[in-house]
Amino acid sequence: MTSALDITQSVKPPRAVFVNFPLGHQTGPPDQPDLQRAIVTDAMRAFETITTPATIVELPYVWDASDRSWEEIDYTKGWMPARPTREAADQQEASRQTKYRRE
Repeated sequence: MTSALDITQSVKPPRAVFVNFPLGHQTGPPDQPDLQRAIVTDAMRAFETITTPATIVELPYVWDASDRSWEEIDYTKGWMPARPTREAADQQEASRQTKYRRE
């Protein structure tokens, strides 16, 4: 299951199901177990019927029909924090390893 159609199209998985929901929420909003079950059930049914490699089935669910602003936030350049320099990332990883290293 994916909510990143462009990425999924570029990697051409054997089969995929696309749900146009915010990234990381492919099975729906929190605290909506009935919707989540329906999405997973429909995805499993789609996986059973896909016979052509790289097929992506789009499920018809909508995150919020009256508010699509999440698309602007999730897919707008600059929404993610700046990537740290290699040196800063190496220093952060060394600090993390020191913190959790067993002696």
